[in-house]
Amino acid sequence: MSIDILAYNREAWNRRVTQGNEWTVPVTAEAIAKAREGDWSIVLTPLKPVPADWFPSLQGKKVLGLAAGGGQQGPLLAAAGGEVTIFDNSPAQLAQDDLVAKREGLPLRTVQGDMADLSIFGDETFDLIIHPCSNCFVPDIKPVWREAHRVLKKGGVMLSGFCNPITWVLDPDLEAKGVLQIKYRAPYSDLELTEEERRRYTDSGEPLGFGHTLEDQIGGQIAAGFSITGFYEDAWAPEKHPLSAKMPCYVATRALKA
Repeated sequence: MSIDILAYNREAWNRRVTQGNEWTVPVTAEAIAKAREGDWSIVLTPLKPVPADWFPSLQGKKVLGLAAGGGQQGPLLAAAGGEVTIFDNSPAQLAQDDLVAKREGLPLRTVQGDMADLSIFGDETFDLIIHPCSNCFVPDIKPVWREAHRVLKKGGVMLSGFCNPITWVLDPDLEAKGVLQIKYRAPYSDLELTEEERRRYTDSGEPLGFGHTLEDQIGGQIAAGFSITGFYEDAWAPEKHPLSAKMPCYVATRALKA
């Protein structure tokens, strides 16, 4: 199947905004007010908040939300004192950040683009990069890590969330019935499915995804020049995601550019 992944997933996420997907719902005014008082947290993975000591002081720091649209992490970080730029493929997702920024008077700007191409930004522009679970929507994540390293200042930190590759290799029909059985290989790609299998997602307009190896996720950050200085795992509530009843399915890392 020949498909422009960037364009397809852009429209898929635009639709998710209109459908009210949980990762597209802007934060409340109450949450922004608390963040201004220093009471805030964000997630990179489904449920577990990022440890507070993973963050530098945000006052006056330049923050990049990498593929982080949706009006959630970015506005909170801006309310906490950061000078935030949200970079995302979906105009509708970026509009959620713009909505909160206008509503709350926040110093936040939005830029549309491909997470693997940050050429709009100069070298060593940002002090902090926030990259929640989103690199599963691009076929190759190594350029994402290289570009993130380039635009981050020396001594800067990147906080990332991503999927354990096992979440992609199970038989989805059996998983819906609570049966966990491996069907596909890792690394996984929706583009390698049969047309009939892929229609499970395209007929309903869902984004197409890619299950990257841990070698590319963690080793890719190291190869790009980062040092991994923090790590934790997370999962959905077991009743929402059968695999989460057995093991954590998501990973978060703290990476330092020395």
